[in-house]
Amino acid sequence: MIEITNKIRKTVASLSQSKHRRRQGLFKAEGTKCVLDTIGHFRIKWLIATEMWVHEHPEYQIGNNIVKVSARDMEQMSDLITASEVIAVYEIPDYDLDTSALTDSLVIALDSVQDPGNLGTIMRTADWFGIRDIICSRTTVDVYSPKVIQATMGAVSRVRVHYCDLPEVLGKLRQKGVNIYGTFLEGDNVYTSRLSHSGVIVMGNEGQGISDDVRGLVSDKLFIPPYPIDADTSESLNVATATAIILSEFRRTEAYGKK
Repeated sequence: MIEITNKIRKTVASLSQSKHRRRQGLFKAEGTKCVLDTIGHFRIKWLIATEMWVHEHPEYQIGNNIVKVSARDMEQMSDLITASEVIAVYEIPDYDLDTSALTDSLVIALDSVQDPGNLGTIMRTADWFGIRDIICSRTTVDVYSPKVIQATMGAVSRVRVHYCDLPEVLGKLRQKGVNIYGTFLEGDNVYTSRLSHSGVIVMGNEGQGISDDVRGLVSDKLFIPPYPIDADTSESLNVATATAIILSEFRRTEAYGKK
């Protein structure tokens, strides 16, 4: 059992900010569901919990990492409107990005997606459809933001997110013969297009779409048509919603073929 200190309080509270997460090499998951969905998948530094939570979850008292705290302590460290009874502080994992390992699978690429809720939802959707790797531009929101962690609903435990020079990585994959898909208003109808069982699906920024540097590397432009196709409707779909539709169609095609 570890005694709570001002240093621990300040460290945990500071993990709300990306610069402190990167400096410390740590991130936090807050709330019983979030903690139970992630514990065992990352190397844990501290499991910070109230006495009641510790009493109700004896099976999660891992080694000497338990920090028992008061409700007031939790309020000082929490990112939630109402502080939870448990926070897990994990080490940020170091995933290797091996482009050769991505050539035979379906991968998502995110080009400057900014909203934490969108990234979290995309990860949750990727997890549902069996996507294990997401490659992101360095300008995409930090996956270890507390808001992203909450929104993934545990998917962060199974979906690896890699930050990189996105045009460079997509260029290497294109040279290996990998299909690079992107969504555009001038693209081909996704419901009638021939879709491969592997490739990279690029999703762009919420306001600007796919950047020019990445656009030039796209081999297959896709479009999600409204219904009816000539309807006067919203300008565009939310990026997380569009990702779900695209992934569903890829997996449907793989499992059942075009109809």
